[in-house]
Amino acid sequence: MRQMIYKRFERFWHWSQSLLMLAMLVTGFEIHGTFSWLGFEQALLWHEVGALALIILWLFAIFWHFTTGEWRQYIPTTEKLMTVIRYYSKDIFFGKPHPYKATPERKHNPLQRFSYLGFKLLLAPVIWLSGLLLLAYPFGLEVFSLATLSAVHLVAAFLILIFLIVHVYMTTTGPTPLSHIKTMFTGYEEPQEQGNKEPTQSTKKTV
Repeated sequence: MRQMIYKRFERFWHWSQSLLMLAMLVTGFEIHGTFSWLGFEQALLWHEVGALALIILWLFAIFWHFTTGEWRQYIPTTEKLMTVIRYYSKDIFFGKPHPYKATPERKHNPLQRFSYLGFKLLLAPVIWLSGLLLLAYPFGLEVFSLATLSAVHLVAAFLILIFLIVHVYMTTTGPTPLSHIKTMFTGYEEPQEQGNKEPTQSTKKTV
């Protein structure tokens, strides 16, 4: 039976955040001279606009998470953590079913909880703090040197890019390559015939 896992605001927040982060990565790397497309001034302008939009989006998301209690979805747990790690590192290549089933009450598996929490508590604060200090630098707020701030901001951007690449790859590891992406559009996770069933007696004997 189909059940809704991700509510409407969660889906809006997810895709809006994804697009804004991609826009900021593209304009940010152009600002650092990685390539030329919009030009430095336009890239800087759109980078700042994107940052402002993302800050507003995050404020709404933080408010929504705490008023609805959804912040509990990110509380780390070690329950089934090693089982999930073994699945992604080994079992997935042998066609074994995923050991974790998402529910409205527990949407993220243990590995996701740790990775999302790490993003929110480590990467996000570093990219935001360094970015805001860079914006304030021309106004005389020189907490660190410009070179240091730029380097920290750039390293954080590369780490976020790696996080996004891994995240996109993980979305292709569902029952079909697009099933997880479809869930983030519709909110519904399709039932799986194999998933999360206890092995039968005959199966246990052959393991």
